[in-house]
Amino acid sequence: IDADKEGFLRSGRSLTQTAGRAARNVNGLVIFYADKVTESMQQTIDETERRRAKQLAYNEEHGITPTQIERRREDVLRQTAVIDIHDDGSRSKAYVEPETYDIAADPVVQYMSADQLKRNVELLEQQMRKAAKELDFIEAARLRDEMRALQALLEEKEQPSKKA
Repeated sequence: IDADKEGFLRSGRSLTQTAGRAARNVNGLVIFYADKVTESMQQTIDETERRRAKQLAYNEEHGITPTQIERRREDVLRQTAVIDIHDDGSRSKAYVEPETYDIAADPVVQYMSADQLKRNVELLEQQMRKAAKELDFIEAARLRDEMRALQALLEEKEQPSKKA
């Protein structure tokens, strides 16, 4: 609406992004409601035509016929369910922030030896890889951050004292 008004959300870039989003849909259609064609609208139209020509040439060169992705209803429901039922029958609920214990924030860590810190870093890395393998990327990222914090403490301990 009001595509002929110039401004932040009607700039050439914004209109091009909006048109690009619509172009991702097989039945996508962009309609500019305006009394006159503005410079931003013309830029968007020109850019869209340029991109379309480039994509059509690429598709023709590589023998590609664009088609819409077709998913089974069950797959879509499984991906969007609040409780996911996995192939093995196990269930996982929507993500809830666990009340976790952050090893790096523990005051005891300050008193650990370098060897103890190294062992904890290795343990966290194993746990992180296991979480990633199980596709629990949120937990893997939390473990990665904790591992990095311990590595920073380890580096501080391994550096010679600079208090001289």
